[in-house]
Amino acid sequence: MIAVIDYGMGNLRSVTKALEKFTPDVKIINDARALAQASKIVLPGVGAFGDCVKELKKRNLFKPLKKILAERKKPFLGICLGLQVLFENSEENPDVEGLGTIKGKVVRFSFKDSSLKIPHMGWNSVRFLKPDSPLTKNVEDGSFFYFVHSYYAVVQNLQVTLGETEYGGVRWASMVEDGVIFGIQFHPEKSQQAGLKILENFVRL
Repeated sequence: MIAVIDYGMGNLRSVTKALEKFTPDVKIINDARALAQASKIVLPGVGAFGDCVKELKKRNLFKPLKKILAERKKPFLGICLGLQVLFENSEENPDVEGLGTIKGKVVRFSFKDSSLKIPHMGWNSVRFLKPDSPLTKNVEDGSFFYFVHSYYAVVQNLQVTLGETEYGGVRWASMVEDGVIFGIQFHPEKSQQAGLKILENFVRL
């Protein structure tokens, strides 16, 4: 069963529908017992870093999820904010600790050029750094995906960077991979065929 975590934030319906194109065994869950029963886990997300952590804790999901991620046995896909909470902390809410699964931090875009809009919104390309990754199998390097975000991940260990994207002269990790733990900053369910292929690859893991 692929568990899509419901913590009161995130576009659950569209992500779930996209996953259901490849398997009927998708379930929206919001408790630790169902999380433990899952074979794969998806954490979609929109909104603020601190609110996400708060809601996960409110539902008693934060610690169980952190433990599962530390074991690195169940495939996990964090989408947008779901990628960001994999990190240790974020400038958005500096006093809130993330899951800490991946070493590094999340920072806000900052540009002197006022023509560079924040949030970074729309289509942008991703350069894949790991050609043998199962998540990007049969997806063309440099494919365009749909982004909506004001914060981006700065990884401590560059080896976990699966894909890079550039915006306003800033190049950041738009995809991460650490064992069976994956995170993507873009929205695959809004990214047409390339995005759907990413989700299919995750389902096939």
